[in-house]
Amino acid sequence: MKWITRSHVHVDRVACPWLITRFIDNEAEFLFVPRNQVDEVAKEMGAIPFDTPGVELGHHEGRCSFESILVKYDLKDAGLLRLAQIVHAADVAEDIDTDPIGRGLEAIAAGYSLRFPEDMENLEHQFEVYDALYAWCRLQVVNM
Repeated sequence: MKWITRSHVHVDRVACPWLITRFIDNEAEFLFVPRNQVDEVAKEMGAIPFDTPGVELGHHEGRCSFESILVKYDLKDAGLLRLAQIVHAADVAEDIDTDPIGRGLEAIAAGYSLRFPEDMENLEHQFEVYDALYAWCRLQVVNM
């Protein structure tokens, strides 16, 4: 399937493709376009839009897009739920201090954006961060 979002990825627009690739669609193809082109290109390409205003897989009812994807696809893995708390804190500015790891993940995302301004290259590098963070989250929920 094709998935589409705004260009210039940051926390949620990296976490969502990681989640989609690892748990929903391991052959996902991601498209990154300017915000004002998401709707048009999504229709043109038959792509599923995420993390852009007004779409189902976006911010709703206090959730970030990562959390909306968890809800839509009924993903209830405890490690993913823990990771969702961190992603939410890092992505939603007013909630940055709701998780002690939120500021760190936001800083990592900002650093990767500086090092890899091209969206697909950024994803390729940051997926390792999310793989490691998810492994840590799984360990944390097992030990609770």
